[in-house]
Amino acid sequence: MAFRRRTCLLLGLALLGCLAAPAVGKRTGELTVFWGRNKDEGTLREACDTGLYNTVIISFYSVFGHGRYWLDLSGHPLDGVGADIKHCQSMGIPVFLSIGGGGKNYSLPSSKSPEAVAINLWKAYLGGGGDGDVFRPFGDDAVLDGIDFYIDHGSSSNYDELARRLDYLNSMYYHPTKKYVRLTATPRCAFPDRRIEKALQTGLFERIHVRFYGDDQACSYKNGGTYGIVEQWEKWTARYPKSQMYVGLAAAESGVPEGAPPPIEVYLKYLYYDLLPKVQKAPNYAGVMVWDRFTDKKTGYSTAVKGWVSCSYGGCI
Repeated sequence: MAFRRRTCLLLGLALLGCLAAPAVGKRTGELTVFWGRNKDEGTLREACDTGLYNTVIISFYSVFGHGRYWLDLSGHPLDGVGADIKHCQSMGIPVFLSIGGGGKNYSLPSSKSPEAVAINLWKAYLGGGGDGDVFRPFGDDAVLDGIDFYIDHGSSSNYDELARRLDYLNSMYYHPTKKYVRLTATPRCAFPDRRIEKALQTGLFERIHVRFYGDDQACSYKNGGTYGIVEQWEKWTARYPKSQMYVGLAAAESGVPEGAPPPIEVYLKYLYYDLLPKVQKAPNYAGVMVWDRFTDKKTGYSTAVKGWVSCSYGGCI
């Protein structure tokens, strides 16, 4: 038994050494994570303090478009989130707010809806607070860096106009080197995602995180494997060459058993040797988006992936 444990340890260390070999990267990859979907994932501050993530996206602003506006953080207390946002930003980690999600209490039913939602987002979460007429859940002095579109329900109508309204705020409050409202999107992997297509066609989204996860998606990593991802990835990256493109993967679908001892890289070798070398060929590849912090914390997924996202396809094999 002792001999078997020693052999497994040596094999694990050997594989870890191979995977950790220096890469000849041509560009810097980043790691983005969604936070806010489970109260047991820890605080936003704790997520940023791991040193794993370059960006954190709070999810979700899940009720809007019908005169009601609501944020769902799955049981996280609001107290302290504002201070955590400022703490993350002080470390150079931008914090976004994702709108939409899996619920059914949002849409933009009329031509007036985009303006109303944009004003609420600006006054409640972005740089337009201070007049006291709109409640700011994170406090007056916590200002988020931008808005992510994660639209999984209802019609595609008027999301393009919402994007334009939010971007217009940048022209109202001009700064030569900074955007007050940055826009990102997190569409489903099957190209095109009709719910968000018109919005993406505005060209206002600096980043797109393509979701290659979920049991209901044939092109998810779990269901479609490397081929399923690459086939769709090439369509996305070609269609939006000016956007930074992120491969969206779920820690829950990584194949790392809960409580697995390190090095967990032994469970992720196909990601390293097979998938990443292919997706990193895209000139606008920017990194990996991880869904979500709760599962990532349990599996240790990002601790392995963090060192892989920046290597070029030449350095990953």
